[in-house]
Parts: sequence; structure tokens; C-alpha cells
Amino acid sequence: MADESAWFKSSHSNQDNGGTCVSVSVLADHVGIRDSKQQNGPALVTPTTAWSSFIREVKTGRWSS
Repeated sequence: MADESAWFKSSHSNQDNGGTCVSVSVLADHVGIRDSKQQNGPALVTPTTAWSSFIREVKTGRWSS
């Protein structure tokens, strides 16, 4: 997996949501996603194209409740 310095926290992370957020690491052709509170825990790894599609759909509001 990526070096610890390659991970970054979501810009939406704040204390108002109890610190709940994700950390992301952009690898060569994949993206790692993990719980930012469990840095040594498991990470989901997905192709960069799938992550980009997911982010695009989130921004359009498709996944809002």
C-alpha cells in the first residue's frame, strides 16, 4: 500500500461530524480509501477510473439522501 505521507484526509472532515471521514491515497492506477481513524486498518483499493466516476456522481447529487 502507499507510504503514510501519500494519504490525505477528506476536505469535508471536521469536528461537527464526530471526526468521521476518509483518507485517500492516489496510486499509479488505483486509489486507496480507508477510515482516517484507523490508519493501520484495512483499505479499499479501486481503479482510478471507478473512483473518478464515483466522485463525479457524488458531485452531481446522485448519492445525496
